[in-house]
Amino acid sequence: MRAAERGIWKSAEMRRRLAAAGLEISAGKMSGWWAGTPATIRLEELDVLCSILDCAPSDLMTPEPQKVEARRPRQAETINGENEVGPTVSPRFGKPRSEPPV
Repeated sequence: MRAAERGIWKSAEMRRRLAAAGLEISAGKMSGWWAGTPATIRLEELDVLCSILDCAPSDLMTPEPQKVEARRPRQAETINGENEVGPTVSPRFGKPRSEPPV
């Protein structure tokens, strides 16, 4: 959207402007940025992008709290308000393994 607001309608034009500012971007990476699904973006790239689009980084990013929540480790289910602890592991004594076949 920021590119369109600045009159940049094609990703090739954006790549040319980035190159003029000293940032060479591959066609694949530019395609991801243009589609709104960037895999990665370095801070240096973000600085150049913001300079060309005359905006702040926050203008280009959308918070996605549901993705943050999905990455958090799940807590053990609680029973009567107490965390349930998984089964305890104890060593087996004697012959821990079966004999190999003859």
